[in-house]
Amino acid sequence: MFLFINHTPFSDRFVGYDKELFTYLNGFGNSNWDGFWLLVTEQKHWIPLFLLLFYLLFKTFGLKKGLILLVLIALFITFSDQLVNFIKHYYMRLRPCSDPELEPTIRAVLKRNSFSFVSGHSTTSFAMTSFFILLLKNRYKYIRFLLIWPILFAYSRVYLGVHFPLDIFTGMYLGLLEGFLFYYLTLSFFRKFNL
Repeated sequence: MFLFINHTPFSDRFVGYDKELFTYLNGFGNSNWDGFWLLVTEQKHWIPLFLLLFYLLFKTFGLKKGLILLVLIALFITFSDQLVNFIKHYYMRLRPCSDPELEPTIRAVLKRNSFSFVSGHSTTSFAMTSFFILLLKNRYKYIRFLLIWPILFAYSRVYLGVHFPLDIFTGMYLGLLEGFLFYYLTLSFFRKFNL
């Protein structure tokens, strides 16, 4: 997926389609919904969900394993964030709200000057969600509904004018890959140290 950002006739056409899809999706926005999507996109508003997940983590794994998992999760989030920043600075794709070609025709509710590809919100939220679902699926029947969070979180970025759909979908796939990888690394860590 990353190859589509390099400049070739095929990739330029693909990026053109991405911009068209962005313009279409972003066009659904109106000022009546702006407050809702601004609320959704801010991580601090998801703190109750994070606290619930940590509660389930400690309830399921106990204090010792729970604390180890918290440290591993912090390392995982740091890794994910640094990987996203590396990718953003490698490709240096402008955000829709900063793209001179799109700026006059879109609804940019938020303005950001950093790079767009790949979405950190999408990557990290899908990574953490897939990790928690894999970790807790055998104990909590409805944990799969947690997927609602990263879907809303990621779409808010398109609605607000700060990410293209390709940024979101690539972040989603990268996040899912990270979540599965981190889950299996965590399992092997627990096995190695008999936890």
